[in-house]
Amino acid sequence: MIEVKNISKTYQMGKVEVKALQDVSLKVCAGEFLAIMGPSGSGKSTLMHVLGFLDRPDQGAYVFEGKDMTGLSDDELAVIRNNLVGFIFQQFHLLPRMSALENAQLPLIYAGKRHLKEAAIEKVKLVGLFDRITHKPNELSGGQQQRVAIARALVNDPPIILADEPTGNLDSKSKEEILAILKELNRQGKTVVVVTHEKEIAEQAKRIITMRDGKIISDQASGAKAAGQKENICPVNGFLHGHTRRIGKAKFLDYVREAGLAMLAHKMRSLLSILGILIGVAAVIAMLALGSGANAVIKEQLSALGSNLLIVRPGSSRVHGVALETGSVTRLNFEDAKEISKLPEVREVSSSVRGRAQLVYLNKNWNSQVEGVDVAYAGMRNSIPAVGRFFSDSELKMRDKVAVIGTTVARELFGDDNPVGETIKINQINFKIIGVLRSKGSGGFQDQDDTVLVPVTTAMYRLLGKDYIDLLYVEGKDQKTLEPLMEEIKQVIIKEHRLRPEDEDSFAIHNMADIRKALETTTKTMSLLLGAIAAISLLVGGIGIMNIMLVSVTERTREIGLRKAIGANNADIMIQFLIESVMMASIGGMAGIALGGGAALLITLVAGWAAKVSLASIILATAFSVTVGVVFGLWPAKQASRLDPIEALRYE
Repeated sequence: MIEVKNISKTYQMGKVEVKALQDVSLKVCAGEFLAIMGPSGSGKSTLMHVLGFLDRPDQGAYVFEGKDMTGLSDDELAVIRNNLVGFIFQQFHLLPRMSALENAQLPLIYAGKRHLKEAAIEKVKLVGLFDRITHKPNELSGGQQQRVAIARALVNDPPIILADEPTGNLDSKSKEEILAILKELNRQGKTVVVVTHEKEIAEQAKRIITMRDGKIISDQASGAKAAGQKENICPVNGFLHGHTRRIGKAKFLDYVREAGLAMLAHKMRSLLSILGILIGVAAVIAMLALGSGANAVIKEQLSALGSNLLIVRPGSSRVHGVALETGSVTRLNFEDAKEISKLPEVREVSSSVRGRAQLVYLNKNWNSQVEGVDVAYAGMRNSIPAVGRFFSDSELKMRDKVAVIGTTVARELFGDDNPVGETIKINQINFKIIGVLRSKGSGGFQDQDDTVLVPVTTAMYRLLGKDYIDLLYVEGKDQKTLEPLMEEIKQVIIKEHRLRPEDEDSFAIHNMADIRKALETTTKTMSLLLGAIAAISLLVGGIGIMNIMLVSVTERTREIGLRKAIGANNADIMIQFLIESVMMASIGGMAGIALGGGAALLITLVAGWAAKVSLASIILATAFSVTVGVVFGLWPAKQASRLDPIEALRYE
């Protein structure tokens, strides 16, 4: 049945080479009861692993029923282990989260025969544990656990039983019971190979092989050999025929069930992984809802603060082919502002004059832009002071020397001191500071905080010496009516200045497209920012899943070795771990959608924003969570699938 020819196996233990097998040759006939004896380190377990297709020799040949098995792939060997070999381990290797019956069923999963539950029940009955069929390993004695391991080894009805120190951890009574079971299996035609270092156990076999230092030093029949058995007659039973390829394969629901059991067995670890994804998905849902609500609020606020603004400038970019400067044609005046303010679609009008000026405070000086404006300017251009106040109508009429400064001017002249109430010189004229504007930042290449606002009358007649207005700010009541309003303003100026048709382009009216652009930029920035926050949350959750799964691979190394020993191939292991990762991510995703929706509702109730959870955001969050599960679960799953079964079983 089995023949190994001059096989050798060497393990690398750090820098030391351990020769586990040295030029070993052996034949095993079908139906034999063979014992392999020897002290620890003699190579008996390694020989059993090679015989059971768990390990490959470094050199030599392995022939099974006349066929050389040396070149078979890992998947083909997994199929053979599942169908032809039943392993009984000294440490039992039962999965603690499963009952006796579920442990016995494990090989059926990888044979695609889980539906044959009766076969597992029959084997549990055979080993005398039917009354303990629902008990978990920690509820069973050592002898009972070994019986479950035997039932697991028999469930696929393999022709070969390999037992590694099957009685090493048992009391005398349990030893006798296990040996009786092995003898009965041999009597039924099973080929039984027992690895032991106990002579009284070996004497129960019909043939005893003794090993030392990786070599067979004796091979002899024992007193238990059946009388009259002929030597060296090894009939070929054809067990290998049809088992070099998988007869059945585990079904998807089997993988899901195994993954679910693994998650339930490590509840806290699974909960932490789920929590990471939950937070990430909730962040996506809440941030997208928050973004839509915030964008609506921002749009409304910017609209009230100047998105309906028109600017009327004297001069034109080009008149009769010659470029003209501001004010060189159709100079504006207060009468223009008065007439424009009478239009029904106009909310506010503010006159403005501008110029550069030298500012001096004690021993500090600064050159800045000075703008003379009306009282209405504060609301139209979002210039309500953060500290102090804006000037009043009476101060405007009296041409008072009061000023509101930007934060850049305040910093350059006053440092960290409060400038309100202090006096500065603007072009050698004393002005009292009554307010400091809120910071607006830079607009293009211009620092919007490097400015000084004074009453327009004071700027014209006391500071800049102008008798005309540089521009008019006109705020419309509705953005939809801005285009018609521009035409109405044009007609007013033409009428007031009695412009001829050829001079009608001597002034310009600009819609505040820059504010709309700022709105669009702000909206995009807000969306990108919120998306980045959500993506980071998902990334952190994904890394958490990967770390937990890597820890899980380490903790379950022996389990992986067991699954491979009973017939699982690399794909089986990888799919199971990947499904486990995706399940955790999906559960976290669904919980995150609920939490994110609740957070959006809370935002609506507390902040009053129209935060709305869209179907698109739910689909996006779900897709993200599944993707995170696949991407971050793939590496741990591959790591698990690549584990060597022998090294995994020996892992401490």
